[in-house]
Amino acid sequence: MRSLTTRLLPTMVAASLLAACSGGNSSIPSVAQPQAHPLSQGGFRATSQFVAVDDAPQAIHFMPISGAGGRATAMAHGSGTSAGNLLYGNGPIQTAPKLYVVYWGSAWNGSGDPDGVKAQLNNFLSHVGGTTWNSTVTQYYQTNPSANAGNPANNFAGYYVDTSSSPPKSPSQSQMAAEAAKAAAHFGDYSVNAQYVVAMPHGVSPSGFKRSYCAYHSTTTAGGSTISWTNLPYLPDAGSGCGAGSVTGSVLDGVSIVEGHEMAEAETDPQPSTGWTDSSGAEIGDKCAWVNLQNTDLNGTYFPTQPLWSNAVSGCVQ
Repeated sequence: MRSLTTRLLPTMVAASLLAACSGGNSSIPSVAQPQAHPLSQGGFRATSQFVAVDDAPQAIHFMPISGAGGRATAMAHGSGTSAGNLLYGNGPIQTAPKLYVVYWGSAWNGSGDPDGVKAQLNNFLSHVGGTTWNSTVTQYYQTNPSANAGNPANNFAGYYVDTSSSPPKSPSQSQMAAEAAKAAAHFGDYSVNAQYVVAMPHGVSPSGFKRSYCAYHSTTTAGGSTISWTNLPYLPDAGSGCGAGSVTGSVLDGVSIVEGHEMAEAETDPQPSTGWTDSSGAEIGDKCAWVNLQNTDLNGTYFPTQPLWSNAVSGCVQ
């Protein structure tokens, strides 16, 4: 395991992000009737959250780096309490979420995982389903058909190491999306409930990683359907900027913090941003990122987590 490095990564790309928000009551009552979403009127979408990365036009929602730069940008873009509760954009949510991970490249079987990220990520995903922490998502709903976001105990549906190809040193969005589509073909799930996590080995750095963001989620077309996927770089490479050492002192702290953030956002907004975002475009994880981190009991095993935004209490809850 490599030693923990401390890095402050202040440079941010233009995007509407998150803000600090206080912790709160973990009780999650039902949400009131649907509200009109300002980003859904007349097909308008806020361009600050919907940015093209590299060669692909799909909308992305990313988790910014920690530290002074991330906090300043978050506040400037009005997330957190100042932007109010999440609003529904009339699109789908994940009522029965299934998480799949593709570990891209044979390096995952050797030198590409010096810190044990694969074991930590699989362990976290094996424990997070059905927990009180993830129950926050169940207050958010879709109207066609009418249903709430799910929190099943068996949401981790599988993983594999794709040894048939290796990622370039700096993969583009379209290359990562193609790997997600390949994983969808491997698992045979093209439903709106599927989340495909494209995990990259040590030393692979997509554009913006470590400088601007820790991970992001987006969509792509596969099997004639729109699937949700997450760009998850090798988080220990970013040091403290992506959570290393932030809760327990372990270089792996960021794994569950960042993936938990992206998982909850994909559950409530799998096709950005037709699900749940606030008036500034921030999602359930954005509004509470990098604040009140804690070691959380997830079905008997503790993992570092961030809070998630609850409309029920208009604040962040663990």
